[in-house]
Amino acid sequence: MSKIVSMSEAASIAIHGIVLVARSAEPVNVVHIAEATGASRHHVAKVMQRLAKNGYLSSLRGPAGGFSMRANPSEISLLEVFEAIEGKIEITNCPLDKPICPFDKCLMDNVTNKMTTEFREYMSKQKLAKYL
Repeated sequence: MSKIVSMSEAASIAIHGIVLVARSAEPVNVVHIAEATGASRHHVAKVMQRLAKNGYLSSLRGPAGGFSMRANPSEISLLEVFEAIEGKIEITNCPLDKPICPFDKCLMDNVTNKMTTEFREYMSKQKLAKYL
């Protein structure tokens, strides 16, 4: 089955993982996040370390270690978390990234531009604190 809109596993881990961390008063370890998201521990560790590198989380090593919030959840949008993993969202006019269209009017009626713009706006308004 084809999907019009999809999110990478890494972006999904990042968004769900940071919400789990933000909800917890104690550090949250990779095993807990992996079980909650259904992802491999290795993949979770890589994604969460990237969020730590971007300043959203603190990483504590050892048996009592895990991830805790470094930044204030009310100041972090889902867009920031998404873009920390996927890179900046580019809003383009052509779904195929063609500089010149062979037709007078886009056959897709710029639907990808509209969807991308709406997605970006929605994600930018969603703060982590909303999910606590």
